[in-house]
Amino acid sequence: MGNMENDVLAGVGGRLRGLRRARGTTLAALATETGLTASTLSRLENGKLRPTLEQLLPLARAHGVPLDDLVAAPPTGDPRIHLRPVRRSGLTIVPLTRRAGGVQAYKVVYPPAGRASTTKRQTHEGYEWFYVLTGKVRFVLGDEEYLLGEGEAAEFDTRVPHWIGSADKRSAELLTLFGPQGERAHLAPRT
Repeated sequence: MGNMENDVLAGVGGRLRGLRRARGTTLAALATETGLTASTLSRLENGKLRPTLEQLLPLARAHGVPLDDLVAAPPTGDPRIHLRPVRRSGLTIVPLTRRAGGVQAYKVVYPPAGRASTTKRQTHEGYEWFYVLTGKVRFVLGDEEYLLGEGEAAEFDTRVPHWIGSADKRSAELLTLFGPQGERAHLAPRT
């Protein structure tokens, strides 16, 4: 194994442990998420097992970071951020932040009304703030329903049952900030 390869793989274990702890995820939960065993994950984090690409790809996906961040690939000098859209439940989600843990930023594109796979309200830990970039948004929060247009924003505790979707025959694009541990995106002035 060449010296360059040793350098690139040297700190993988520590980075993996740091990312997992920053997300507040257990080895068991990460094992379920990645399909790797908790024992393998522990050995990777402790540096007792040399990582393979087949192990690193699901870990990068689970932690929401580029593969380069895990293996400390030498910087290319390219300042551009390469955004990789993800399709989930009919939505197009573009992660705008690369770090694990803390408040995460996304651009989310909701399909035109009637094309969504579900209007079932969901609940989960966290706090969310969104800003409507284009289109009209139907936002259901608890027993209330709101219609938001371009330039309008909303913030809410995601433990309250909620659903967000396009309100008409056009797609709706939102800028979303989400704090998985319930971090608020900003302090609202008291009224």
